[in-house]
Amino acid sequence: MFEEKKKLTVIKVGGKIVEEPETLTSLLNDFSKIEGYKVLVHGGGRSATALATRLGVETEMIDGRRVTDAEMLKVVTMIYAGWINKQIVAGLQALGLNALGLTGADLNYMRSEKRPPYPVDYGFVGDVKEVDVRILNELITKDVVPVLAPLTHDKCGNLLNTNADTIAAEAAKAFSSFFEVTLIYCFEKKGVLMNEKEDDSVISSLTPELFEKFVSEKIIQGGMIPKLENSFNALKAGVSKVIITRADAILTHSGTTITL
Repeated sequence: MFEEKKKLTVIKVGGKIVEEPETLTSLLNDFSKIEGYKVLVHGGGRSATALATRLGVETEMIDGRRVTDAEMLKVVTMIYAGWINKQIVAGLQALGLNALGLTGADLNYMRSEKRPPYPVDYGFVGDVKEVDVRILNELITKDVVPVLAPLTHDKCGNLLNTNADTIAAEAAKAFSSFFEVTLIYCFEKKGVLMNEKEDDSVISSLTPELFEKFVSEKIIQGGMIPKLENSFNALKAGVSKVIITRADAILTHSGTTITL
C-alpha cells in the first residue's frame, strides 16, 4: 500500500536575522512551533565581514558575492560553522528541540567542487555536485533538527564557502525523496515585491513566465534572481512548495508562493 510522505519544512534564513539577538530569538520561537519535521539553513555574512575586519583580513565582494581566499575561508568557517551555528543550536535546545549543527563535510551530506577561476576567481567557493541526506533523514525521523551552515567540502580535505540559498535548495531537493518538502526562504521583506520601495507591493504568486517577464522589465533584479532560479529548480526536482516571505511570517506562509 502507498505510504503517504511525512511533511518536512526547510527554512533558509538570512544572516541579518540570525546575527541580532532579538530577531534570532523571535525566529527560533516561531521555528519551534512549525509542525512536523524541520531543518534550518542559515547565513551570516555580516558577522564574517566584521570579524575579518577585526583580524585584518580584507573583504572583497564581486557582484555581491564574497571572494574567499585562504584567510577568509578561516574567518567564514569560524563564523558560519562556529559562532552562528552553535548559537542557533543552543537556542533550539533551550526551546526543547534536539538540534545538530552541520557543514556539508559532516556526515558527507553535501559535496562541492571549487568554482573554476574564470571569468572571476572567487577562491574557495563551492558549486554543489552531490547530496546524500540518508543519514540526516534517519536523524530527522528520530526528532533531531539539523542546522545547516553554508559550507561544503570537496572530499579532498578542503572546505568550501557555499551560497546558503543553494544549500537550502539542494538539501530540499534531496529530502523530497523521503518527505513532502516545503522550502521557505525568509528575509527582511514580506516577499518578492513589485516595487522594492513599497513594502506592501508583494507579488502573491510567481510562475516561470511571470518571472521572465518581471526580470525583463527590471521589476525583479539583483540577488532575487538566483533565489528564484533556485526556487523553480527545487520545484522541478520534487519539492512540493516554495515560499519567499519575511522571517516573522514563517508560520502563516504569507508572502510570495513560487509555482510551476
